[in-house]
Amino acid sequence: QFLIKTGAPNLINCISIIEMPRPVQSEYTSFFSNYISLTKGNDYNELIKNHDEILCDFWTNISREKWGFSYADGKWTIKQLFQHVIDTERILAFRALSIARKELNPLSSFDENEYAKNGNAINRDPKSMIQEYIYLRKSTNYLYSSFNDKENKLIGKAGDKKISVNALGFIIIGHSLHHINICKKYYGL
Repeated sequence: QFLIKTGAPNLINCISIIEMPRPVQSEYTSFFSNYISLTKGNDYNELIKNHDEILCDFWTNISREKWGFSYADGKWTIKQLFQHVIDTERILAFRALSIARKELNPLSSFDENEYAKNGNAINRDPKSMIQEYIYLRKSTNYLYSSFNDKENKLIGKAGDKKISVNALGFIIIGHSLHHINICKKYYGL
């Protein structure tokens, strides 16, 4: 186990976020429904309060010997899965920023398996990854605190899927929760 203070409670108190209501179905395609359904909260402030500490602390409780574990041939190690969580949050936050700034160019999709294959997670120190994730969560929360009500309502397209800035905030947290559930179910964490 790693003894890293996540500072998650500080994530709650250090930013002021425009209240953005729970997204409605018209703000996202059904592809994202599972992620949003995993979240608890009626706005982004509640999401942070209900999930940030859980999201950050979960990874600190994994023993050093477990990080290289994969539950089956061809499946990601815990390090690779965690790197995927980090990469995806960055990509989704970039999409939110792009939509909020009314980017005219289409936002591309990404191949998570190619990212995992070409990433360097296997050689990374888990403590460094945990620290990166904590800072990334803070960064994403600050990004969302910068959006006004009008920006949160904007809808754009990523690949062939329509998505609002607001929905992306819920999806980011739901995606992380989804992978924590996978870790519990398949990796025995």
